[in-house]
Amino acid sequence: MQVQVLDAAEVTRRRAAHEERVDALVAPHLARRGQGVKHPVHDFLFTYYSHRPAQLRRWHPGAGHALDEAGGAAAYRPLKGYAEVAPGVVGVGAAHVVGQRPLLEALRRLLRATADRAPHLGCFGMHEWAMVHGLTPEQVRHADWPLRLGAAGTDAVVEGHRVACSHFDAFRFFTPTARPLNQLSPAADDRAEFEQPGCLHAGMDLYKHAFRLSPMICSDLVADCFELARDIRELDMRAAPYDLRALGYEPVRVETAEGKAAYAAAQRRFAERGAPLRARLIAECERLLAVARDLADA
Repeated sequence: MQVQVLDAAEVTRRRAAHEERVDALVAPHLARRGQGVKHPVHDFLFTYYSHRPAQLRRWHPGAGHALDEAGGAAAYRPLKGYAEVAPGVVGVGAAHVVGQRPLLEALRRLLRATADRAPHLGCFGMHEWAMVHGLTPEQVRHADWPLRLGAAGTDAVVEGHRVACSHFDAFRFFTPTARPLNQLSPAADDRAEFEQPGCLHAGMDLYKHAFRLSPMICSDLVADCFELARDIRELDMRAAPYDLRALGYEPVRVETAEGKAAYAAAQRRFAERGAPLRARLIAECERLLAVARDLADA
């Protein structure tokens, strides 16, 4: 695998810029965590997703770029995926790229299938409502926060709407009484058959796909996807049945016509914002697969 050794000054500049960017994004979470304070909106990015703040903060140049000793090779040499690619030069190893071929193929298939579909904007965030259907206020996931319409009112909204969740990792958290109400039946092994770019969780999951490709892709793309996920998560919970106004989140009242229109418009904006990130991830998968094929054939 051909590699370009990056100039030490460029490495220092890019690493510092990435660390500064991520520090600003994760500082509130780390401060709350130090105080033992839970946050129903932003904790999701660090509890549901397995990428820790320290991992997000570490800058990677991506496969095809390497670091010499002046560029900090010693710090990367012991990290997973890295290898000595030349005397005193460290980069993502060829064996690691070849070993990630199944992941690359699966992600390319999923991302392509999603990108090829038109966004569907008629779900109105009912997935969060279906996750509390039939539960008492004490049983819901964010029990510290009241339901805006109460338990009975929340159940009535779910039962009075067309529920059509296409995202398995949201659908699997539906309550037993809500699952039969969903008009779709996504499963863990058929994500590519259901995923569509209007889905908020499909947009947030671009972050998951990006960090799973680390350190083979540059950390700038991972951070871009994290920022998208953070912003989408705010809409996701503003449209949820919880009353989070004490945290500064004005609800998107999806039980009303006005709320539905606002939600769909925001959904479309996020689909448009996610499209170029999805395209960049597809391009990275294709680039890395080409490298893996060349190495396997060599």
